Amino acid sequence: MGTSNTSMANQTLFLNTFAFTVCFAVWLLNGVLVTFLVDNQVFDWTSVEVGWLIGIPVLTGALFRLPAGILTDKFGGKPIYVGLLFLCAVPMFLLSYANDFWTFALCSLGFGMAGTSFAIGVAYTSIWFKKSKQGLALGIFGAGNAGAAITTMVGPKLLEYLTDDKTNLDGWRIMPQIYAVALVVMGIIFYLFTKNKKPETSSKNLKGMLKPLKSLRVWRFGLYYFLVFGCFVSFAGWLVPYYTNVYKLNLASAGLFVSAFSLPTGIMRIFGGWLSDKYGARKVMYWVLVSSVIFSVLLFIPKMDIYTTGKGINAKQAGIVTEVTSSFIMIGEKKYDILLKESQLENIDNEFKIFPVKVSWQEAKVRVGDEIVKKQLIVEGKTHIYFQANIWVFAIFTIMIGFIWGIGMAAVYKHIPDYFPEEVGVVGGMVGVLGGLGGFVCPILFGYLLEGTGLWSSSWILMIFLSAICLVWMHRVVQRMICKKIPELGFK
Repeated sequence: MGTSNTSMANQTLFLNTFAFTVCFAVWLLNGVLVTFLVDNQVFDWTSVEVGWLIGIPVLTGALFRLPAGILTDKFGGKPIYVGLLFLCAVPMFLLSYANDFWTFALCSLGFGMAGTSFAIGVAYTSIWFKKSKQGLALGIFGAGNAGAAITTMVGPKLLEYLTDDKTNLDGWRIMPQIYAVALVVMGIIFYLFTKNKKPETSSKNLKGMLKPLKSLRVWRFGLYYFLVFGCFVSFAGWLVPYYTNVYKLNLASAGLFVSAFSLPTGIMRIFGGWLSDKYGARKVMYWVLVSSVIFSVLLFIPKMDIYTTGKGINAKQAGIVTEVTSSFIMIGEKKYDILLKESQLENIDNEFKIFPVKVSWQEAKVRVGDEIVKKQLIVEGKTHIYFQANIWVFAIFTIMIGFIWGIGMAAVYKHIPDYFPEEVGVVGGMVGVLGGLGGFVCPILFGYLLEGTGLWSSSWILMIFLSAICLVWMHRVVQRMICKKIPELGFK
């Protein structure tokens, strides 16, 4: 690749990443905006309706990734990307006039098209770089998902400013207009400073372009991406109400914590691309899926304040109760000591606790003069278990799983040019569809899980199952590949 081509490739990569960052910020707007509107009672939407509004833009961005990838392979990335940016600006601007759930949902379907920018960018980026550099290039491009952090970090403060510190709540309507202008400006920049380029397969007909989708491998990659990307997108929106409800944070503080989750993920995607180039995407995915299971289990443990029955005392012999105090009971000549209640949980919320704290004590169940039979319960045990689910520990764990998923995103897309070098747009689009569907389906499932269990942490149950399914499927496929190459290492 000549110097001029290298320069143009780097320029294209930069503008692709920049445009993807803007689109990603637009795509996940509802996570912050809907939470703000509900928390301030501008709209009376249920947790299920909130889940739908967070997921609807993701649905559009998911479903249209395959058509966007096909169009990019057919016509090149420049005209498709420019058209997308201008197109999404229209429903984004119209969102400022929404006054009910259905209008909001309809506009969200429209600007959700911004999510297709990923399929366009993957195809348009990979065509400029040779195979040995594609993992890193796609990792750099994928870092544009840090646009989620822009919305979660800047969005709450911007809403406070636009609403005059919540004294003029109708000022929220300016925010979609600002985002619409950003899309138009990005479209103009992209049109002026990029050069179009199409793959050799652009001459294929639609049937030929779709042929790779018959491969089960494509759908397996899609499931991996459903987890590492779709669930990342889901939590980039869902963690905002999670923090405001579980930890009683204001919207601005919740936005900062969510930014700490989403922003590093973009950086780790670059690192994941480099790791995939150096060590192979399969090894990286093994590490990602195992780690995802572990951290999902840790994050599932909810904040708990449980009172339950503890160890009591049964009479060793029959007799009459002669004395009862807070520390012992006398039955005849036999003394039974009572475990006193400690005060270590009185100010527990003001302390830093990583592990659950348990306090056990006992209370007398008899009175002086009672006639007791052998083995009768005379002292009842009480146990108080408190798990703080400390916000800092929780935040660190979410950041870590964000790191892991970011690396996994790059590893998944490193597979695509390796196995489908001439159909990156189509295959990348389909994988993106499945990943985007994760971003749509999961917030809705989170809402139903919350309604059904009453636990905000129930969302992590889904992550445990998804991570485990991906890990088992990948391991079985690898074992079969080993059996074919080296039969003596196979298993029955």
